[in-house]
Amino acid sequence: MKVLNIGDLSIKLPIIQGGMGIGISMSKLAAAVANEGGVGVIAAVGIGMFEKDYARDFIEANIRALKREIQTAKEKTNGIIGVNIMVALTNFSDMVKTAISEKVDIIFSGAGLPMNLPEFLTKGSKTKLVPIVSSGRAAEILCKKWKQLYDYLPDAFVVEGPKAGGHLGFKREQLDNPDFALEKLVPEVVSHVKPFEEKYNKNIPVIAAGGIYTGSDIKKIMDLGASGVQMGTRFVTTDECDASRAFKQTYIDSKEEDMEIIQSPVGLPGRAIRNEFIEKINRGEKKPVKCPYKCLKTCNFEKTPYCIFAALMSAMKGNFNGGYAFAGSNAFRSSKIISVKETFDSIIREFKEAVSVK
Repeated sequence: MKVLNIGDLSIKLPIIQGGMGIGISMSKLAAAVANEGGVGVIAAVGIGMFEKDYARDFIEANIRALKREIQTAKEKTNGIIGVNIMVALTNFSDMVKTAISEKVDIIFSGAGLPMNLPEFLTKGSKTKLVPIVSSGRAAEILCKKWKQLYDYLPDAFVVEGPKAGGHLGFKREQLDNPDFALEKLVPEVVSHVKPFEEKYNKNIPVIAAGGIYTGSDIKKIMDLGASGVQMGTRFVTTDECDASRAFKQTYIDSKEEDMEIIQSPVGLPGRAIRNEFIEKINRGEKKPVKCPYKCLKTCNFEKTPYCIFAALMSAMKGNFNGGYAFAGSNAFRSSKIISVKETFDSIIREFKEAVSVK
């Protein structure tokens, strides 16, 4: 595998661990991935829900929690640490400002186009800005707007395909459409970004995400022009993943037919592992709940049948009566819980085997 360069950051292995919320990828997983030469990523979404004063002081609880997780990760590694911050968060600006003030290496931002992300950079800041997009057109729009408004170009792009876990940036009918497959999206984004690289003499690597599970998958997508990959699902069933053992076990126990596309309360399709909680939703048995704070801009909490944040946090803790697990399309391939180091060793071995096949 080639080294991935994002600005002046040199990433030994071109593997970025996906930012998985709520509480799935925190400092423990991120530091372990960074120690193996990849990019460890902390998910900012709902990070304050673990604080006692979350309902009373939503803003401060999230800021405090993010600061602590970044600092804890940095104490455990000298590697590269990123933060995933969804544009759809109502506290998006506070999370971005906090990540930059804590000198995080990279901010990954999707669930909407982060049109104003560069405005939060402070003088002397070295934090890299990497939008997550689902089309070449979106990448081009961001390049144009950022250059026009801030004289700044994205340091890289993550292009996320329809096989990813969690909320998806596609319409439901696009998920199985070959025209929106990751294998088509990667060359498309690369071609839209290339003119900006050439005009402004700046390297803007494209990182592929969604459905990438093995080293062979990495080789295939890099042969199509990706400079690196983002992987989430593969790292869930590791010792260091911050989720409960019960959460990890639901991946191991799942079958391919259990991977279900649901309609999230936030108005987007999402991929999850089917369980009784989801079945109750489908039967219309869940009722709206009170919301202590409007966490997501797109959530109509007065009409939604359940709180997506509460459901994901319950699952993370192993309570599947109150929630469900988001998962990528390959979650059913998980067979056992191993260390992050063993996971990297396996991925590298798979990659080398794929390279040797002629």
